[in-house]
Amino acid sequence: MADKALLGVLVFLILFGVIWASDQITLQGERTIYTVNCKEGSWSGNRCTSVLAPGVRHAFRASRTRQEVIHWVRGSDEPSEKYTDCQVKNRDNWKCNSRKDQKSLFVDELINGRPILTTTQSTTPVPFHAVVKWKWYALQAGIRVFTDADY
Repeated sequence: MADKALLGVLVFLILFGVIWASDQITLQGERTIYTVNCKEGSWSGNRCTSVLAPGVRHAFRASRTRQEVIHWVRGSDEPSEKYTDCQVKNRDNWKCNSRKDQKSLFVDELINGRPILTTTQSTTPVPFHAVVKWKWYALQAGIRVFTDADY
């Protein structure tokens, strides 16, 4: 009986870990972009000529009822930013319009949880490179075998 209970707990913990690592479920209902840097190298598209190093984590909390998005950098002392001219479907699908009285947006649109460049930005290089959650935490733990950003 105890073996079945232990196996059940183990299966639950593994399943929870996989879902957490995929960033499909968050306790706060937020979306985080896990940025990476090309340590001692340069970027060629999404490929780093050296090894990846963890960058900052940009967090977003989108409110469907208020049609606004709050952005902050996790672990930073900088204050959060609130964008109020937004069209929010859910945490993974929203778009905000830049306003002259607000700081420039880090990301102004997410589709399926991924940042989208707008047509006004299409001629400029992507301002950041990012990886999925589990890869960022692996880099943070010192596992430096990755050379490709996911986006």
